[in-house]
Amino acid sequence: MNMQDKENTRVERDSMGELHVPVDALWGAQTQRAVDNFGIGMRPMPRAFIRALGLVKAACAKVNHDLGLLDAERAELIVFYALKVAKGDFDQHFPVDVFQTGSGTSSNMNANEVIARLASTSGIDIHANDHVNMGQSSNDVIPTAIHLSASLEIVDRLLPSVCYLRECIDHRAEEWSEIVKTGRTHLMDAMPMTLGQELSAWSAQLQLAEQRLGDSLVRLKHLAQGGTAVGTGINAPENFASLVSAKLSELTGVAFVPMDNLFMSLSSQETSVEVSGQVRALAVALMKISNDLRWMNSGPLAGLGEISLPALQPGSSIMPGKVNPVIPEAVAMACARVMGHDVSIAIAGQSGNFQLNVMLPLIADSLLDSISLMSNACMSLADQVINGMQVNLTKLNTALHRNPILVTALNPVLGYEKGAALAKRAYAEGRTLLEVALEETDLDESTLRRLLDPSALARGGLQPGMKGSGG
Repeated sequence: MNMQDKENTRVERDSMGELHVPVDALWGAQTQRAVDNFGIGMRPMPRAFIRALGLVKAACAKVNHDLGLLDAERAELIVFYALKVAKGDFDQHFPVDVFQTGSGTSSNMNANEVIARLASTSGIDIHANDHVNMGQSSNDVIPTAIHLSASLEIVDRLLPSVCYLRECIDHRAEEWSEIVKTGRTHLMDAMPMTLGQELSAWSAQLQLAEQRLGDSLVRLKHLAQGGTAVGTGINAPENFASLVSAKLSELTGVAFVPMDNLFMSLSSQETSVEVSGQVRALAVALMKISNDLRWMNSGPLAGLGEISLPALQPGSSIMPGKVNPVIPEAVAMACARVMGHDVSIAIAGQSGNFQLNVMLPLIADSLLDSISLMSNACMSLADQVINGMQVNLTKLNTALHRNPILVTALNPVLGYEKGAALAKRAYAEGRTLLEVALEETDLDESTLRRLLDPSALARGGLQPGMKGSGG
């Protein structure tokens, strides 16, 4: 460090000695060591995680004061500035890289030092370890912050976003409940269904995703706070775990409780792995929906062209007039990232050695990014695709009435083999099934039109006047 650089720094001390910290930085020596040591990812911990750290520090200070362990003046200052940290007022002073010490100690000390320095501006000595970190360890603060931040993000953002997308799909499904189209299996023509029925499957996928996330959320609301270093609660007052959980519940409006086994809460991250799996399942559903939209929108001349998605931007730098399904493509990429995060979280989850998991920052960053991506993806699909897409009725009806697979409805009357022959001839000659059936069977036109009515077929079951063929 040259002389000019030193002029822009101040000297801070920790148990390892002195070092220079930028003069305007709110952090102290331990955070600075982390800044100097960890530069692999060059990305700080996520906003939602910093919010959770601030909430944990505020809750702990309140409990320590209630128990008579922290005087009112210090407690009020710590709570005041911890809540400002939670709000995001000092995010620029949380520079520690995601790829840091596996316990997240550097991030915990970052919060302790920032809050202590801010609180000490009042002229009262407030120590990062002795006061802000009272009754705590990085080993219980960081797992608590993971569960707390993920819970709040799911409650505040993800579940409302999934619900909103589902409601938008339900609205269009009801609007299009009478529009009949060709169904497809193996990407090939299949029996008729309504467009509303097709969209109802998407809605059901999202409804199940909401249920799965809700089930996992029950376990995510169990917190590690109170376990301190190894799970025994050393240096934490009696009932600290339940008291801090209660304070966090008051601060957030979400009901939190202590983990039943605090030893497990430090050493294991299976709940984060579980929640990641549920977010991945949502990503699978959204990718399926996105790809369906891309196929249905394909063309407009050489593809299916069943629907038209909103035109949002030019689709090519060389082909004028081209418009692409950019939002479903973007959502599919986000889904792929979530699937990758899930692999990272699974690997990180098995990295608990004895009494502590040592990939906690990676779990926090990956899980929160997954939740954020899926929250945004749901909103984007709803507002930029579902709410604005239009149906191309001419394309749907043309394909529907030329679909030889309608012959399936004649199975109970003619049998499978005769039906297959009719379909093959219709395909080969490019004619409608009705035309071929009039020539090949003794059924009159009125009967055939009734039996092959796509609207009736979309309702399923045997049509009036049919008898089961037994196979």
